[in-house]
Amino acid sequence: MLDESDLEVNVLEFRQRSFQFDRLVEHEGQEYAVFSRTETESESQFRPRLVHLRIVVPRGWVVFDEPNDVLLLARDGTTIPARLVESITEVGADPSEFTEQGIDWKRVPGPGGLLVYAPEELETVLLTPSALARLVGG
Repeated sequence: MLDESDLEVNVLEFRQRSFQFDRLVEHEGQEYAVFSRTETESESQFRPRLVHLRIVVPRGWVVFDEPNDVLLLARDGTTIPARLVESITEVGADPSEFTEQGIDWKRVPGPGGLLVYAPEELETVLLTPSALARLVGG
């Protein structure tokens, strides 16, 4: 398992985007890593808005891909997943359920207008309103 300092100095690659480590949160006896990113919704709009993204994942799933100098996600906590090159789309155009790095994901609206990604298999633990408020704030 990576040290908190390893999480702080490296970026997580997810959906062809880079996410910064935000914090560790204990929830229902499990430690979760929270990563964040803020991006502009659409440059083509007259008044584009900022979109605040969060990823919540068990800390043990975060692995360091040393040759590429990025953090990735692996359910077993050791196997570096294959990195796929896909075209980047706006977050709003992405499906709310998808597979990334061998894990099924779900994206839901969170408190304060955040968009939160969490493993689909953990949605009943992580994506309830009370869990979202505790894990990602608002």
